[in-house]
Amino acid sequence: MRSLSAVPALGAGLGFRTELHDQIVAHHDDIDWLEIITEHFLLSRPREDRVLGELRELFPIVPHGIEMSIGSPGEVDPHYLEALARLVKAIDAPYFSDHLCFTRAGGVSLGSLTPLPRSTALARELAGKAQRVQEAVGVPFVLENITYHVDLRTGMSEAEFIAEFFEHCDCGLLLDVTNLYTNAVNHGFDPQHFLDVIPTERVVQVHLAGGIEEPGVLLDSHSTAVPEPVWRLFDDVLRRVSLKAGMIERDQDFPEDFGDLLTEVGRARAAMQRPVPA
Repeated sequence: MRSLSAVPALGAGLGFRTELHDQIVAHHDDIDWLEIITEHFLLSRPREDRVLGELRELFPIVPHGIEMSIGSPGEVDPHYLEALARLVKAIDAPYFSDHLCFTRAGGVSLGSLTPLPRSTALARELAGKAQRVQEAVGVPFVLENITYHVDLRTGMSEAEFIAEFFEHCDCGLLLDVTNLYTNAVNHGFDPQHFLDVIPTERVVQVHLAGGIEEPGVLLDSHSTAVPEPVWRLFDDVLRRVSLKAGMIERDQDFPEDFGDLLTEVGRARAAMQRPVPA
């Protein structure tokens, strides 16, 4: 079992999307690593296997899941974990990630990342489950904070829930800086206080993305360039975190000029390489 301390410094990466395949391959020297959507590659199919083999020759790859549903009652589907472990081994992934939420209820996919009813008991229960998932797969499990439009006010903040969760497992944290910024704006809390509360020493990776603004609310759509307030918050994170990996997320409305995405990757890399002020 690899430890978090053994995770290599990957640098600045990009989320692999089929629409970007040709540009990613053509510009592989400008991208340090790739994140793939786990569920797109769990089944061994000729086309996906060819794509994965090609990408593996060019990049370190990390699988990022959206359907594990760690927050659903009961244990994670053992068949899913077996397939995940095979994928991790096939690409020699340094770690794998998913979301601290639930996406399934009663065996039905909800089609969204759904926030948890925060409590100390649930944080500890899910930490134990995450630890078992990590041990089954054999490399560090890194969990991401999500956005939420309805705040299930239980007397425990999101940051307190995250801190309690990580107190009871040795998994890592994928800090989505855009999600933090979006939640802070939508729910009126201080992102710096959030960073004060969570165990920043567990942060392995960050996500950076852009969303859209609707009347009275920010939407995490992954459809625009990373906005300046998120870049500034990223700088704040870097003053607190010894970061292994940063990544630009774009899921739709891809720019006509792929160079726009490469510029964002380069900006993330430059920020990560900048000396931290004493």
